Amino acid sequence: MPFGSALSAIFAGQFPRSQLTHIKDCFPARLYSLFESQRENSDMSAHTPHELHDEFPHDAETLRRLKSGNAHFCKLADRYHAVNRAIHRIEAEIEPCSDEHTDRLKKQRLSLLDEIAALLEKAEANLVHA
Repeated sequence: MPFGSALSAIFAGQFPRSQLTHIKDCFPARLYSLFESQRENSDMSAHTPHELHDEFPHDAETLRRLKSGNAHFCKLADRYHAVNRAIHRIEAEIEPCSDEHTDRLKKQRLSLLDEIAALLEKAEANLVHA
C-alpha cells in the first residue's frame, strides 16, 4: 500500500488496533503520535455511553444547578466523567486494559452513580419543600 493511502486509512480508522503496532515502526515517532491522537479524537467524538445526562434524562435542570452550585457534586461528576471516559476508551479498544481493571472501573462508576443519584434525590426533595 502506498504511503499516502496508508496514512489515509489510518486517519479514517480502517486499520485494526492490532496492526497499528506494526505500522508504528514504519513512520517517524512524531508522525505516528499525530495520527494516533487524530485516531483517538475521532473515536472519542462518537457518543460516549453512560454520560450523566443519559443516566438522568429527566433531571437535566437539577444536574445543571448542582454542577454550578455544589462543589462536592461537581467533584463527583468530574470523577464519574473521568471513569466513564476511561471505560469507553477500553471498550472502544483505544486503550488496552485487563478485565480485572475494567471491572474495578465499572464498580467505581456504579458507586459514583449511586452517590450522584442520592445527591440528585436530595436536591429535588429540597426544591419541592422550598
